[in-house]
Amino acid sequence: MEVHRMAGKFELYKDKSGEFRFRLKAGNGEVIATSSESYKTKASALNGIESIKKNAAEANLDDQTD
Repeated sequence: MEVHRMAGKFELYKDKSGEFRFRLKAGNGEVIATSSESYKTKASALNGIESIKKNAAEANLDDQTD
């Protein structure tokens, strides 16, 4: 059985105040993460996306529910 994985994607957009934000969508289109802040420049928002890409792959889980 062959499994096809659809890649997720980052979407960069402007919010109502004209600042930049991003969201991460799963392959099925579901939003799975959003930027918690807005960015004044597109370059800053793109840096935020790159930071997520770099750090998420190596992030540990800190389960604070216990």
